[in-house]
Amino acid sequence: MSNIVIIGAGASGLMCAVQLLKSSHNVILIEKNEKCGKKLFITGKGRCNLTNYSDVEEHLSSIQSNKKFMYSSLYAFTPYDTVELFNSLGLKTKVERGNRVFPESDHSSDVIKVLKRELDRGNAELRLNTAVSRLLIREGEKPEVRGVLLAKGEKIFCDDVVVATGGKSYPSTGSTGDGYRFAISAGMDVTALSPSLVPLNSPDEDVRALQGLSLKNVSVTLKDGKKKLYSDFGEMLFTHFGVSGPVILSASAALKPEFFERPLKLHIDLKSALSLDELDKRLIRIFEENRNKEFKNSLASLFPSKLIPVMVERSGIKSFTKCSDIRKEERRGFASVIKDFEVNISGLRGFDEAVITKGGVSVKEIDPSSMESKKVRGLYFIGEVLDIDSMTGGFNLQLAWSTAAAAARHILMSS
Repeated sequence: MSNIVIIGAGASGLMCAVQLLKSSHNVILIEKNEKCGKKLFITGKGRCNLTNYSDVEEHLSSIQSNKKFMYSSLYAFTPYDTVELFNSLGLKTKVERGNRVFPESDHSSDVIKVLKRELDRGNAELRLNTAVSRLLIREGEKPEVRGVLLAKGEKIFCDDVVVATGGKSYPSTGSTGDGYRFAISAGMDVTALSPSLVPLNSPDEDVRALQGLSLKNVSVTLKDGKKKLYSDFGEMLFTHFGVSGPVILSASAALKPEFFERPLKLHIDLKSALSLDELDKRLIRIFEENRNKEFKNSLASLFPSKLIPVMVERSGIKSFTKCSDIRKEERRGFASVIKDFEVNISGLRGFDEAVITKGGVSVKEIDPSSMESKKVRGLYFIGEVLDIDSMTGGFNLQLAWSTAAAAARHILMSS
């Protein structure tokens, strides 16, 4: 009977432990927080978007970094396997818009509860409030991991160590980058780190004037000059620092810090359901119905009240102009502004607001079928600590589940 140490009791660590408990191994799960699953608890706004109930190809198409690396593990443990496993553990699930899978109860705590129950049933050793100082590695022609040294000085010897420490996003949940330090100490490369699925900063004053305004059913396109970086349709929010909301978080996944060496522009189509000609016809009707009103007082049927002063300013039409006096070229120009509301984007928000981390332990250093380090025998990396990331909608948690299952499967086959 061998000892297996898992560092980190988040999504991937818990899943790996549950899979390993199918055998008679001693599983020791080490977590520096006072409880397990702290970040899992807040995912999906506290509802925990478990996975996306779509086929593997859909998941692969959503991956932003190192898609090919995930082929093996995603096909071996699919989104459908994830739902089947949680159902078998007693968690009832439901599928919502966009194939997002949630607990039927809408409580992420229930996800953690069923995983924790499996740990107890399998007699796993869970050490909370315990930090790992460093890995214990026996040097040689092919170095081998031999255990971990805890911050309090205790050594735990084992046959395998699984690093499931997460990235750097939401550091208040314990994701402070420990896994990157462990990888570097083992002679492995870590790629550049940046926040992802994160709001965006804008220097525009009229954007700040729109703080708190939420827009639904808008099309957004993010551009670097003429190059299109991202385009999608959905909901967004103006904030005191810039823009946020689901479609903006998704757009951020296409960005890297070096992109901001030059200005980026977000183009928002405020009336995406209408063509430019259709919108112009609607403006003709609005201005005719309000022909004796001033321009600024004619737009209530077109925009939320908070947006009207900004649109009037951007239109180039004087606010007190009578609707009957607005010229054709002014009206057409206004329609173009509505279809292309430009926002300057100056950067990403920080890790404390990011859903995930872009970058991490280089996948060139990892066997994609087992998640084992190519440099140190018995050392595994799973979940967000790896240089893999995907879009919102349950796709990132599936990466955690699949990589965890791959590591557990290999450990069980090798022992």
